[in-house]
Amino acid sequence: QVALVESGGGMVQAGGSLRLSCTASRYTSSIYAMGWFRQAPGKDREFVAAIRWTGSSNYADSVKGRFSISRDNAKNTVYLQMNNLEVEDTAVYYCAIQYGYSWLVNPDYWGQGTQVTVSS
Repeated sequence: QVALVESGGGMVQAGGSLRLSCTASRYTSSIYAMGWFRQAPGKDREFVAAIRWTGSSNYADSVKGRFSISRDNAKNTVYLQMNNLEVEDTAVYYCAIQYGYSWLVNPDYWGQGTQVTVSS
């Protein structure tokens, strides 16, 4: 079992920034993708960003140029730097990890979620 613990959510005005963190209790494999999804009220959960064990990253079109994902292997932690936030970014953000070669197509583990609220 792997526990994912998220932190860094909160409330910010449009145009502001937040940084989310997700720490895994352990890695059961060195081959993985780890990243973030989000779910706004009344909407389906959607992919936001992911980073693979190689360091390569992938982003949803809606956040490209504004969000940046990074990792600290020594801390088993992935970060999501969110800049120029928009009201439409308001959602619960979930950390996820999938072992293997896929881009979080079917995550093995999920975090509990952290709320991000962007006000106008």
